[in-house]
Amino acid sequence: MANLLLTFLTFFLLFLPFSISSSHNYSLPTNYFINCGSEITISAGAANFSGDLISNSGNSHSVKDTTTTTGSAGIYETARIFTKTESYKLRIEENGVYMVRLHFFPFYLLFGAKFNVSASGFLLLSNFSIPSSVTSPVIKEFLVPVVNGPNLEITFTPYQDSSSFAFVNAIEAFVTPEGFIPNSTDAHVTPRGNSSKNDGGKDLSSSVLNVIHRINVGGSNITSEGDTMRRNWVSDDEYLFNKTSAKNHPIYSEGPKYDYQGGEATRYDAPDLVYRTAKEMNIDVETPSSNDFFNITWLFDVKRNATFFVRLHFCDIVSDSRNNTVFNVYIYGLFGEPISPYDRFPDFAVPFYVDFVVNSDGSGFMNISVGPRNDSKSKNAFLNGVEIMELINDRDEGSGGKKNYFWIIVGSVGGGVVLISVSAVVIWCCLKSRKAKPVENSNWPRVSVYAGSTESRTTVRSSIGGTTPDMNLGLKIPFAEILHATNKFDPKFMIGEGGFGKVYKGTLHNGVKVAVKRSEAGHGQGLVEFQTEITLLSKIRHQHLVSLIGYCDERYEMILVYEFMEKGTLREHLYSSNEDLDKSSSRSELSWDQRLQICIGAANGLQYLHTGLNEPIIHRDIKSTNILLDEHYVAKVADFGLSKSGPPEETHIVTDVKGSFGYLDPEYMKSMQLTQKSDVYSFGVVLLEVLCARPAINSLLPRNQINLAEWGLSWLKENQLEKIIDPFLAGKINPNSLRKFGETAEKCLQENGTDRPNMMDVLWDLNYARQLQHPAMPQQSHEDTTTDVSWQLALPGINRLPSINMSTSCVSVSESEVFSQLKIDESR
Repeated sequence: MANLLLTFLTFFLLFLPFSISSSHNYSLPTNYFINCGSEITISAGAANFSGDLISNSGNSHSVKDTTTTTGSAGIYETARIFTKTESYKLRIEENGVYMVRLHFFPFYLLFGAKFNVSASGFLLLSNFSIPSSVTSPVIKEFLVPVVNGPNLEITFTPYQDSSSFAFVNAIEAFVTPEGFIPNSTDAHVTPRGNSSKNDGGKDLSSSVLNVIHRINVGGSNITSEGDTMRRNWVSDDEYLFNKTSAKNHPIYSEGPKYDYQGGEATRYDAPDLVYRTAKEMNIDVETPSSNDFFNITWLFDVKRNATFFVRLHFCDIVSDSRNNTVFNVYIYGLFGEPISPYDRFPDFAVPFYVDFVVNSDGSGFMNISVGPRNDSKSKNAFLNGVEIMELINDRDEGSGGKKNYFWIIVGSVGGGVVLISVSAVVIWCCLKSRKAKPVENSNWPRVSVYAGSTESRTTVRSSIGGTTPDMNLGLKIPFAEILHATNKFDPKFMIGEGGFGKVYKGTLHNGVKVAVKRSEAGHGQGLVEFQTEITLLSKIRHQHLVSLIGYCDERYEMILVYEFMEKGTLREHLYSSNEDLDKSSSRSELSWDQRLQICIGAANGLQYLHTGLNEPIIHRDIKSTNILLDEHYVAKVADFGLSKSGPPEETHIVTDVKGSFGYLDPEYMKSMQLTQKSDVYSFGVVLLEVLCARPAINSLLPRNQINLAEWGLSWLKENQLEKIIDPFLAGKINPNSLRKFGETAEKCLQENGTDRPNMMDVLWDLNYARQLQHPAMPQQSHEDTTTDVSWQLALPGINRLPSINMSTSCVSVSESEVFSQLKIDESR
């Protein structure tokens, strides 16, 4: 788009000085720092921002804030507005990774802008806009690979709307030191924890990195003036999962040893203040006790199901002597890597960093932890800094976002022809093989795909030589029956999606309605959780636990079939949630009495798991989406894939933390010791969800309100719980019932497990809260029945297990039995 703007801009930028980078001799270049929409040069910290041109073109013009205040002065006083696609072409003298910062401050003339920004063909910002509520500058930072100079071209494209426009206040663009971002990294971490260290690593050379978080761990905020590359670092305090687990180490009085022989980090990787500060474990490292060994965990909000480059900065300013601190770093509580500073550099205060590529899960958060190792002389762990950057591979499709559909059509047709041809060959080969040898007796090599041999997962040997756990083959359901029930997994029948996979509503041949959970690759749960669920649920039945009807493991499918719960999840009746917009709002019309009955039912189910079996079960993932409701709103606990069973009073020592953020027991997170009290904590969060009709985690709220448990406890301590209840319940709760319910939730949410009640006490208190709401209430016909209809179903071709003698197990206490022991003026 040759026009007047490009002519002036190119002529002007050709004469700016430029510094060539080198990994050994690098200094921050003096260009490009552009004061957009202005003719003058303005100093901003250590950089001088030069005016971008001396006149306007037909596609853009400059604007100035005539109501300038101190907060919007300098580079944010002017801006360049683009009414059509326009580019800054910055002449470069070498290829490399370029730091590109875009400054936006929407003063009164700039609200309503919506646009795309691309650089070197990469789409940096798509349909970008700034809300009118923003009162401070917005800075977007990217690391852009440039391999085909001679220009770094930054393009602004207004949204496809005649009234829309684009703008920018200032631009920074300069080459970074050689090797600043590696071409690849060995460690590729998924939410399941596995790393692809042996597959060649993850290629970074063809991706743009969008900076999401840059954290100074253990220190204060660092502004661009205090950083060698004009970066901003923020304190980590607000990201700590448990603020009592860590403390700031005193600032190291000397500077980090950047020039140590063989050292990795330079002052351009992170400034002095990052490496001179650190967070360490909040313990007495000289005389630690057995309960002091825990992890420090940080929780960062990230885009769901995306890929990130994560750099962790370390500098041992913590150890009191050499070679005495070795610890692990964990990502998502699963993947761990040992950190041994002295093995890297046998000296004190030598900075270094460790890089990972991490796939985020569907929670919208990434957790990073450090914790001590048994082989360390000093049981301590520390961290100095964190950088999290999203990988962007999207390419700019052209002006106005319009695509060349001709080539898309040609490619689609060509691809379709190839696909049909390949499919025909595959089908022919399969038919030929079946004719020669029945699939059921096949000894073909196993292939990890979701269609193939009907070889069963329950009968083959595992890769380590053992067989999979014995499962109840009497519960097996043919895959053909599953296909019939779900109309071949018709998307119209899908009713949910979770850690295991998608859930479909189905109807068996005999008319029985079921819920069908089908495992999918890429979800957080797999074969182990599949086997666990079958093993546990085939041994238990209870009116407040969802019944397993059967399972299917043909064709490398992992499918679980449950009784269908007509009213869905508890969460669906408390608040709506739009995951694309990350918004939630109250939608509940459940009465207070209904909510109490649901909580009592779920508590009954948990109480049975904890005390009603020879080997108690810890559920490990109690949350509102794992409490289901039948047609009468009777609650049943579901999803046992993460459960642990063992002898009574056993404490499970785990090497990974599993569960759902917002519900996780902080003591479990710290100590890695799983107990029944971890379920009690999670249930306490559910009680607050029921009362407040909001999610356990809502990242759009102010930081002190994001975590429901912390927020709710703060109001409980002020004895003002009524101020945060669901508006639908306002004026409908007996104050005494609310007080008892709040006390119950508060006891469940105690930081130390020993201070929490057991589920029998929780059940007692909830029944008491209901009695306070309605002193006399007749029992409904569907309440507390000991008949589990789904276990009496006769399924075609399925051999049912013999009935379990409930007299040998602890059945839930009925309402009448509880109230026969209750006095209205007291409770446990």
